[in-house]
Amino acid sequence: MDFSGTWKVYSEENVVDFLKTIGAPDMMVKMRKDNKPVIVIEQNGQDFTCTIKTPVITKVHSFTIGKETEMTAVDGRKFKCIVREENGKLITESEKFTSVREIHGDEMIETMTAGSVTFISKSKRV
Repeated sequence: MDFSGTWKVYSEENVVDFLKTIGAPDMMVKMRKDNKPVIVIEQNGQDFTCTIKTPVITKVHSFTIGKETEMTAVDGRKFKCIVREENGKLITESEKFTSVREIHGDEMIETMTAGSVTFISKSKRV
């Protein structure tokens, strides 16, 4: 599956509850609630660079499928995770959440789960 490209988020469900569940500070929750990001993914085989841009902050995460990597949360905290590919989906597992990113036609859907809270983000390739 080719995730490369620029993706504009157009729909989000439960972003506030999800961010609160993973412990993001209230200021970050408010800023993120009001801003839908643009996501730029560069894929070179098993190596990925994912840039998440909002008017407030830009985060860049690089990872290789199957290898542990360190990423930075919205509030600046670092965490370790492993991203794996399964049936064309990118699955990220960390201590606090699980993320499943998949492509359906010209849409990318990311489903993130922390405890009993599920956050769904839908993006279109631009």
